[in-house]
Amino acid sequence: MKLNTLLHQRQAILAQARLANAAFAYTELGDFAARVSRANLRGLVTVQLTDASSLRVWPALLAEEGSQAVLDEHFVEHDVAGLADLLAFTLGDTLPQRVSFRIEELEGFRARLRQELESAGVEVPRENVFSEE
Repeated sequence: MKLNTLLHQRQAILAQARLANAAFAYTELGDFAARVSRANLRGLVTVQLTDASSLRVWPALLAEEGSQAVLDEHFVEHDVAGLADLLAFTLGDTLPQRVSFRIEELEGFRARLRQELESAGVEVPRENVFSEE
């Protein structure tokens, strides 16, 4: 492949990468929502992103209502970091340092991703099924 060819394809490649990341985020948020549903978790939570100025090197998932211990049972640091990354990708430029939402409504974050995928012509199944095609 010639360098000029690759440079001319750059925008299309970036668009494909964006769609692949949107599909990944859509699927992963669905998995998180399913975990929340299976565990029957309810209540207001806050995801605090990492913040170098406050020396917070890991994102935090805080229970604003209900039990912090129950949240900690279901989501370890790695899970919270993954959720924070998914929310950061999904919210993009509108991302605040803290995102508060009702944990049982986590599925709602997928609507923006679904719209982006469908408007790009991607067929998105109603159920959360990942298949490598």
